[in-house]
Amino acid sequence: MSEPIHIQTDEPQPFAERVLRETGRPLMSAGIEVVQVNIGLRCNLECEHCHVVSSPKRTEQMDWSTMEQVVGVANTVQPSVVDITGGAPEMHPRFREFVELLHASGHHVQVRTNLTIFYEPGYDWLPGFFRDHQVELVASMPCYLKDNVDRQRGTGTFDKSVEALRWLNSLGYGRDSALPLHLVYNPTGVHLPPDQAGLEADYRQRLADDHDIYFTGLFTITNMPIGRWRADLQREGRLDDYLGLLASGFNSETVPALMCRHQIEIGWDGTLYDCDFHLAHRLGLHESVPGHVRDFDPDVHSVRTIVTRDYCYGCTAGAGSSCGGALA
Repeated sequence: MSEPIHIQTDEPQPFAERVLRETGRPLMSAGIEVVQVNIGLRCNLECEHCHVVSSPKRTEQMDWSTMEQVVGVANTVQPSVVDITGGAPEMHPRFREFVELLHASGHHVQVRTNLTIFYEPGYDWLPGFFRDHQVELVASMPCYLKDNVDRQRGTGTFDKSVEALRWLNSLGYGRDSALPLHLVYNPTGVHLPPDQAGLEADYRQRLADDHDIYFTGLFTITNMPIGRWRADLQREGRLDDYLGLLASGFNSETVPALMCRHQIEIGWDGTLYDCDFHLAHRLGLHESVPGHVRDFDPDVHSVRTIVTRDYCYGCTAGAGSSCGGALA
């Protein structure tokens, strides 16, 4: 059973109205370049910043019939990438078959991995499988310092992540252009991410000098006030301050590249969303369009009105934030 996620829906300033006022246009989809699919919430970790509240106790997972429908959507829209997330998506019992089917159908597959999954019993086949199917990897690495990573993701996580990255490097990841390896940085406090390019340079130097690790690029992602972290902010009396920080940092230059405008998200039960953050909140698509993958219509869903909530300011604050990093 899903854990309840409590979230206020009163916005500091309605986000959709802010976009309309600042840009002169409502927030609408501009096509579907990415099909993102959350295949389940089970995870070997229980990170404090996880917006979907994943853990080893979660049981939600996509059935094979829905996975086949996802492939059908991808075959219809021909996205630049099918982006698989979770949880730890590799823990889905039919993960291997799903990736193989997408690969055989000619789709470029990207997987969001926490790296430590490679060291769980029965998962040591993953790095070689990823290489053989040229899966692009987006790996959680919220800092290049051990204490910061272990504090955010659990004791021992940093050492396992370093060994996993070395393993991937030995297979060509982060070195061969056909095997991209991106790292993801999340702030640990109530602040926006630093400049992405500058932080990437720091990551490159520290990981190379300290651990002989190489990677393709760094994504900086703003922590969204959702899930466990929102509950922490509320408990500490800092939620209003953080929402105010995000709203005051609104940058209209980020709006054209917002990920919700260029993707469709498919949840483990086939429900359609504008993004993975809305999935965390169980906030489906606008009522004017079909809300399940079985009713997907590329002509309708490619020009839909985007649903918004207060946490959407996190995607437009400062340099912006998306599943692919900074926007401006």
